[in-house]
Amino acid sequence: MKLASFTTDGRTRIGVVEYERIADPCAVDPSIPTDMTEFLTAGAKARTALDAALRSAPRRPLAEVTLGAPVPRPGKFLAVGLNYADHIKELGAATPQFPSTFAKMSSCITGPYDPVHRPRVSDSMDYEGELGLVIGRRCRHVPKERALEVVAGYVVVNDLTVREWVGLTPQVVIPKSFDTHGPFGPWLTTADEVPDPQALSVKTTVNGEVRQNSSTAEMIFSCADLIALLSQAVTLEPGDIITTGTPPGVGEGFTPKRYLQPGDVVRVEIDGLGAIENRVIAEPDDTAFIDT
Repeated sequence: MKLASFTTDGRTRIGVVEYERIADPCAVDPSIPTDMTEFLTAGAKARTALDAALRSAPRRPLAEVTLGAPVPRPGKFLAVGLNYADHIKELGAATPQFPSTFAKMSSCITGPYDPVHRPRVSDSMDYEGELGLVIGRRCRHVPKERALEVVAGYVVVNDLTVREWVGLTPQVVIPKSFDTHGPFGPWLTTADEVPDPQALSVKTTVNGEVRQNSSTAEMIFSCADLIALLSQAVTLEPGDIITTGTPPGVGEGFTPKRYLQPGDVVRVEIDGLGAIENRVIAEPDDTAFIDT
């Protein structure tokens, strides 16, 4: 099943994508949570209600709705760097013996087809196509052999990075968290449709040119590894996102560097999960404000 967060007629709720159409089960059963985190938290009861409502749910073309990030504001947006050997090589970094983990601020999240801002304070905006997983069950100290049981589904992520700021700070939270620099989606593909998350192709193009073309089989730390290790430290909760690292081919790895410019279109596609596509625009003037 492909679960989406969509907006139409001024209302946002969850829906089910079926080819080029989207079903609206919340229109049939108002007990179904309209927010993805609330839906996942409700567990089997909400899923049963959704399945029943699908039989008579109204459908409309996907082109008539606006898709947002499947989880608009997760409690935690966790990320992993340096998780593909060839990417480590292109950056001239050392291979980590433990996952290189950090967080992205949830305020960076934007929709799968929304424009993303080239910051006014830097011209070193870079793309990073990645597999993301969405937690579906509250958990802690999860053994590796059971780790995939807590995954609700998988998403496509572009972990946009401001490279210049990576060099200015001792950690990467802020360079990874500029507003609009966390597009993901286009929907949540439920775990039952992904028999092996370590056998998925990952491809990133910029203006149609292939920049990244790899497989999740090349990860150093698997999805199960990451869940098991991260859950030793923090309680993972429904709606939390873990993005799993990027393969080689980022703009930073070219000579000369190939950073994103206004007008560029970045597309990240993962086998079986769909694709997100975002146009780069110059950061608008109206992003400078102080609320009164």
